[in-house]
Amino acid sequence: MPIRLMHYVACFYSELLKQKVITPSHGLPPVFPVVLYNGSKPWTAPLDIYDMVQPEPPSFLQVYQPHLRYYLIDEGRYTNEELGLRQTPLSGVFGVENAGESWETLQNAVDRVVAIIQADPNKVRTDRIITRWLKRHLYRLGAEVNLDKLDSLMEDKDMLAENLENLVKKERLEGEQFGIQKGRLAEARETLRTLLTLKFGEVPARVDEQLVQADHDQLKGWMRDVLFANHLDDMFKP
Repeated sequence: MPIRLMHYVACFYSELLKQKVITPSHGLPPVFPVVLYNGSKPWTAPLDIYDMVQPEPPSFLQVYQPHLRYYLIDEGRYTNEELGLRQTPLSGVFGVENAGESWETLQNAVDRVVAIIQADPNKVRTDRIITRWLKRHLYRLGAEVNLDKLDSLMEDKDMLAENLENLVKKERLEGEQFGIQKGRLAEARETLRTLLTLKFGEVPARVDEQLVQADHDQLKGWMRDVLFANHLDDMFKP
């Protein structure tokens, strides 16, 4: 990224000279490089290209090395509380992107950005821009929402809220079903572990590891096999 930013600035200056917007005698305009990052992993790239020069050059060479620092805006480092103190459209966008893929959290973030748009003095233009962005964002998330009918967050907020509420209900139902399935899996694993202990003694770590990784069908198969196995190795090869 530091190299890319230096390339951008150089191309920008080159184009200004090429188009005769400026001349060398006029000098070059100042540039404020900004990187807007919305990834999930922490940002680790150096903030100045000079930091990439390794090993650090001796003092007489340092003055000849390139320097270009960029300003980093890392959305993931803003907490909901910090975003809540900034009632701006951009803070609303950050809140939606930081909501991840939890439909319930996303629904709350969308409700907040709609309220911000309604209070914005340029609400018509802001609504048009953020609505267009939000449709692309929901599409990337795979939201099962009829995006074709979404033209305005202010005018269509009830329709969007209803669709997001359906996603929230579906998410909760899937979570409950996952919890039930996970509970049944743990119960089957513990039952098999008890049967193995009663028949063969203490269960070794290598076998216990296989029990943890097994699915429900595999556990049921082992429950059947334990009835006929004479040795633990007949079921779990070393």
